[in-house]
Parts: sequence; C-alpha cells; structure tokens
Amino acid sequence: MALPRFYPIFDDVNWLTRLVPLGIKLVQLRIKDRPEDIIRTQIAAARDLCREHGTILVVNDYWQIALDLGCDWVHLGQEDLDDADVAAIRAGGLKLGLSTHDDAELDRAMSYAPDYVALGPVYPTILKKMKWHQQGVDKLTTWKSRIGDTPLIAIGGMSVERAPGAFQAGADVVSAVTDITLNPDPEGRVRDWLRVCG
Repeated sequence: MALPRFYPIFDDVNWLTRLVPLGIKLVQLRIKDRPEDIIRTQIAAARDLCREHGTILVVNDYWQIALDLGCDWVHLGQEDLDDADVAAIRAGGLKLGLSTHDDAELDRAMSYAPDYVALGPVYPTILKKMKWHQQGVDKLTTWKSRIGDTPLIAIGGMSVERAPGAFQAGADVVSAVTDITLNPDPEGRVRDWLRVCG
C-alpha cells in the first residue's frame, strides 16, 4: 500500500482546518491532556474535514473513539499498545500504524502486521522528552530492509531540508511536527513540504 509521502502531525483540529486544504493527503491528530468530550469533538471534526478533502486521517492513541466515530486509521505508541485491544481495532476495520525505536519494539510491532511502522527520532527532537537519542538516517535503511513492503515513516527532527536524505535512506513517508507549527509561515512551509514530497 502506497501512502502519501508527507505526513504532518498536529495537536489541534484548528491546524487541520488551516492547513489540510493546501493539499495535505495524510495527517495525524495527536491530542494530549484534554477532556474526553473535547477530544471526541475534535476527532469528529477532523474526520469530516479530511473526508471532504480526500485526506487520510490518523487518530493518535484514542482507538476506541476512532472506532466509535467511524475513522479509518489509528496510530499507537508502544505504551499505548500495552492497553489497546488490537483484535477490536482490526475487527472494526481500522488500519494501524505503530511507533518503534529499537529492535525489540520493531519485532513486537511487526507481530501485529501493521499498516505502517514509524521510526524515530531520526534527528534530535524538541517535541517530547524521550529515552532514545537520535536514531540517524542509517537506521532507516536497516529498518526498511527488515520490514519489506510495510511503509516506513521517518519522524523526529525532520525538516524540508532533511527529507530528501530520509527518502534516500529508505523512508517511504516523512513526518513533521514543529518544522511546521513553529515556523513563522506554516502555510508556506507546508507548500515547501508538498513540493519536496511530491
């Protein structure tokens, strides 16, 4: 399965409303530390917006809400996987993306036959404190050789300038967060990304 090569991640549906119409075809909504009613409302709004624009919406973590609202994709980190009912996720028709950082996590992820695997942080990231230091682009090559046709997402410290190297190393898709949200011109940055990943 071929996924769009540009995969931004946003923490609020307002970002999607603002930027998805520019041509984003794959996006993740990753909401943290908000009341469940707000999370549910945001996911529903993101679902409707993405359907209107022919965009794949990936819901981070909240797989039960994603099922309830008829979404198509969910992304789980390794900790989320501990509590998730993967059988229910699959029975509900959700496609599944999984985070990986080391060999044991990759083996575990592949045992679930995921629809994509994410490796990160490829470069140092300011987004969250992580016990993993930068993985480096060479690890993308190793991961891709191990997962074969499963799409590989490069995440962590990614920028427009770094994206070509990630693709060259084996990534199928490059994910960006702060390179867009902290940019003084997010719309311009998204257009740059779409050109690089086109």
